[in-house]
Amino acid sequence: MQFEKLTIKAQEAVARAQQSAQESNHAEISPLHLLGALLDEKDGVFIPLLQKLEADPDRLRQIVRGELDRLPKATGTQTGPSHALNDVFNQAQKESDRLKDDYVSTEHLLLALAQVKSDAKELLSVAGVNHHAILTALKEVRGGQRVADQNPEDKYQALQRYGRDL
Repeated sequence: MQFEKLTIKAQEAVARAQQSAQESNHAEISPLHLLGALLDEKDGVFIPLLQKLEADPDRLRQIVRGELDRLPKATGTQTGPSHALNDVFNQAQKESDRLKDDYVSTEHLLLALAQVKSDAKELLSVAGVNHHAILTALKEVRGGQRVADQNPEDKYQALQRYGRDL
């Protein structure tokens, strides 16, 4: 996946995931790192989507941090994406294409995390967050909007201000 095809919020999440893995001396950036980074998102659609699905972002964040703390540490190695994380990125691109979006956004990453076999998928599943539920909530949030630029969250927030509640 091309980094420039990610929305700004998605790029920020990927950068936070990479930073988290490096700071924790993890050899690989995993889907769990990405989920943790998305849970730390400010002013985006990710947290409101989880809340709409009646998942508790604070509890999920706490569980993710605990799971990340349990991962083995490796010093002196180059931190790179795990195979599962690459699968998440590929699935996110497919979700973006299926929704006829021009960019991969945080909601595409969430859809992919809920599908690709990983610890992140298991945690989301336990929290009641699955692909079908995300798509249903996303249709309510987005309406007919597409991700046609790198900052689609402004449009979603405008919809909220004008009566469409997440």
